[in-house]
Amino acid sequence: MKMQRRHFLGALAVSGLGQTLAQGAPAEQKPSLVRTPLVLMAPRAEGIDAVWAVSRLSRGRIEWETEGAKGFAAADLFGFVPQGEKVLRVRLSGLKPGTAYRVRSHTFEAGETEAVVSEWKSFRTLDPAAATAHFAMWNDTHVHNDTLRALHEATPAVDFLVWDGDTCNDWNKEELMAPTLLHPGERDITVKRPLVIVWGNHDSRGPYAFKMPGMVTTPTGRPFYAFRAGPVAVICLHTGEDKPDDHPSFQGRVAFDVLRAEQARWLAQTIRQPEMREAPYRLVFCHIPLRWTDEGPQDYSTTGYDRYSGRSRAAWHDWLVQWKTQVVISGHTHKAAWLPPTTGFPYGQLVGGGPKLQEATWMEGLADVSRLQLRLHNLEGSIVQDITLSPLA
Repeated sequence: MKMQRRHFLGALAVSGLGQTLAQGAPAEQKPSLVRTPLVLMAPRAEGIDAVWAVSRLSRGRIEWETEGAKGFAAADLFGFVPQGEKVLRVRLSGLKPGTAYRVRSHTFEAGETEAVVSEWKSFRTLDPAAATAHFAMWNDTHVHNDTLRALHEATPAVDFLVWDGDTCNDWNKEELMAPTLLHPGERDITVKRPLVIVWGNHDSRGPYAFKMPGMVTTPTGRPFYAFRAGPVAVICLHTGEDKPDDHPSFQGRVAFDVLRAEQARWLAQTIRQPEMREAPYRLVFCHIPLRWTDEGPQDYSTTGYDRYSGRSRAAWHDWLVQWKTQVVISGHTHKAAWLPPTTGFPYGQLVGGGPKLQEATWMEGLADVSRLQLRLHNLEGSIVQDITLSPLA
C-alpha cells in the first residue's frame, strides 16, 4: 500500500490512454509506457479478459467496480502478477452473469519509476439465461485502416463483436502486432462491444505468427471455444491455412491437420453440453467457409488456394449436422454470399465481404424468443443479406 500511495500522490499528467503518475519529470524522454487502449476480450458469463500493449517491461492489474462491489485482479495461473515487455493480459473471473461492470488498468514500469492508470471502461458479462442477444461480426480487415474506422463508426454497441479472421496480411514484422490487434485503425474498437477473436489463414502466416496467441486471448486459451449468449449458442473454430500443411510457402511452420482433428474430438464433446444442445439458435464462426459456390480442385503448385476449407469440413461436418448447426459464418473469399441449407448441407453458409471500403461488410445478429435475424450490411448503409431463423424445437 505504501507504493500505491507514492504513485497516487505523484504529479499527474493526463493522456489519451490514461493518467501517468510519477514523482517527477523523467531525466530523458521515454516512449509512452502504455501503447494502446485497454482492450476487452473473451467475454464470458463469469468474466472477461483485459489486454493492453506496453513499451517496456511492466506489470499490471485490473481494477473493477459494479453496483455494491469492487476489487482488483492481479494474478496469473503461475502465481505471478501479470508482467511483460510488450503486452499485459489480465483475466477477470468470478463475476455475475448479465451484470454491468466497469474496469480500468494499472500499469507499473519495472523499477517503480512510472505508473499509468487508464480511463474507466464499461462492459456487461454474457448471460446464458437472457431472453435476447445482440452481436456483430467483422472479417478480413487486412490492416485497411480506412475500412476499420468505417466499421467502427457503423457498428453499434453489442453483447460481443466477432473479428472473424484475417486481421492482418501476414506477420512478417513483430512490431505490427500491437497496433493491428489492440489499436486497429487507431480506434478503441471494444468500447461497449467486447471482442471475440477467430483465427484466419493470414493470421497464421509469416515468421512471427506463432506470437499472436500471446497478444490476444480466448475463453479457453485455445483458438477454438464455445459460449452461450442468451438464446444463441456459439462455436468458434480455427480452419487453418488455405493450402496443405506441407506447402513450401509455409516453410514447415504449420500443422493444421493435427489441430483440425483435435477440434473434431472437442466438438464431439462440446455439442453434448446442456447449454449447447438446448440452445434455440446455433451458430459457428470460422474464417474459411465450409461451403462455397465453386468447390473445384486447386493447383497448389501455382496460384491455387482453397476458397472453402474441405479439410475442415471433412473433419467437422458430421458433428455440425448432429448439433443442428443453423449457420456457419465466415469470411476469406472477399465476396459476400449466402448459401442456403440443402439436403446434404443442412446448415447455411454466410460469408462477409473484403477489406476495401467498397466491398467491406459487417454483420449484425439480433435474437429473441421468436427469431434470430442475421443482417449483412455494407458501408454505404444497405443490407446485403437478410436472413431470419426460427428457434429450434
